[in-house]
Amino acid sequence: MLTRLGVGGVTAIALATAAPLRAADLPPGPGQDIVNRACTGCHDSSMFTSQRKDAAGWTDTVNAMIANGAPVPPASVPTVVAYLVQNFGAPAAAAGAAPPRSKNLPPVYVPIPWQRTPGKPIDQRTPERQDNAADFPGQYRAPYMTANVQYKTEVITNKLVRPWALQFLPSGKFLITQRMGQMVIVDNQGKITELKGIPEVAWEGGQGGLLDVALDPDFRTNHRIYFAFNEPTGPKEGVGRDGAQSRIAVGRAVLDEAGAALNDLKIIFRSKPTVSITLYPTKQGSRIVFDKAGLMYVSIGNRDSTRLQPPPWNVAQDMQTHLGKIIRITTDGQAAPGNPFIGVPDALPEIWALGTRSQEGLAFDSSGRLWETEHGPRGGDELNIISKGKNYGWPLVTHGIDYPGWMVTTATHKTGLEDPRYFWDPNIAPSGLTFYYADLFPAWKGSLFVGGLHGGLLDRLTIAGDKVVGEEPLLTELNSRIRDVRVGPEGGLYVLTDDTNMLVKVTPK
Repeated sequence: MLTRLGVGGVTAIALATAAPLRAADLPPGPGQDIVNRACTGCHDSSMFTSQRKDAAGWTDTVNAMIANGAPVPPASVPTVVAYLVQNFGAPAAAAGAAPPRSKNLPPVYVPIPWQRTPGKPIDQRTPERQDNAADFPGQYRAPYMTANVQYKTEVITNKLVRPWALQFLPSGKFLITQRMGQMVIVDNQGKITELKGIPEVAWEGGQGGLLDVALDPDFRTNHRIYFAFNEPTGPKEGVGRDGAQSRIAVGRAVLDEAGAALNDLKIIFRSKPTVSITLYPTKQGSRIVFDKAGLMYVSIGNRDSTRLQPPPWNVAQDMQTHLGKIIRITTDGQAAPGNPFIGVPDALPEIWALGTRSQEGLAFDSSGRLWETEHGPRGGDELNIISKGKNYGWPLVTHGIDYPGWMVTTATHKTGLEDPRYFWDPNIAPSGLTFYYADLFPAWKGSLFVGGLHGGLLDRLTIAGDKVVGEEPLLTELNSRIRDVRVGPEGGLYVLTDDTNMLVKVTPK
């Protein structure tokens, strides 16, 4: 077991990255400005300077980058490819050249210098949408507010592989999903045991895979778990370029902890429609939470793609699809009684709320309100309170712009659409979400914790009513993408990092 204390203690086991190139350091030529904006603004420069590809290889890479959010206008792809080939192409004698970076690896970001000046926002970066402003006080760039908590971090394991979600088992062990299709049990000494009986998942080259996992409210007696995953559905003619299809599905199974297996597997819910993995590999969601009545809420991402834009992919507003929705179902996968669109013509009965984008955080507060975080495009990450039948506006309103730089819409607010309670611009790529009500950290009681994939932070939000009144960047010393955050039975915080592959325990120092 690895243990690190204090600020900066875990950087020794974090991914080593080279210093990023600045714009002036890139070779001059047509395409230099686009490459700088699309690559060095977010990623370590070695991601493209070390790859040394030919034209076909760079074309595939640039297209994959666009699908994952790089601001490269489609019309500029030939210019960008030519620039990359000329300056970072495969030479005739490429002995010793670094192997190409797989598109399945997590992004590598330039560290963000979070500010810690009382009364000032933690983020001093220039907004993507430069006319951005709050629609009401406290919606944007809350002031830095520290709880002055001293903590220590303990790395239980750094041997996971792209972990996505975490649950605590009554045995004291951890149940963890890994995006590429493995579900594992980890003990307190870091020993990893892979479970048998996991269905096939679609994960390559996008944001799908094996995603969230939740324990049944009666897990101690029935040992049931529920998990969301990107299910491959086989070739379909006439859809997409290669026909490969997938959808978000929810599986139910009985966990045999001693036998390291899932038994009695049943797929209880499948989202509609299936869509092309090639054209729509990203923005999948997908979190699962239970309310006090034992009903299940599942976020289904909208799967939009810049390859087919503009105009924006509008499925989040289409009531005949689950894409871009929060659904509410029973433990048998049926539409829950009291859902707002049961009996409404041309509306799917499982829908609880609509107009959301890529929702990777769901959590109930102590009063029973359901909070959600979702990824915006460039800028416009959101924190919402999800209510029955409400429309959260994507893509009719947004505080972000689209990846290649065009406007999705000029509107940030419209009557009849729900405003986010908070938004981030530029992005922090919010993922796991949890409220803290335990006693181990008294100063954190009532805080909302948000995992940040971009910026390497666990974002602690101070909440007053339904507003964010303070923000504090934590765990920046991990230098890692925080994928999930949960409160343990004893009151410690536990986080998963999907680039440094760690399970980390946070306790008082």
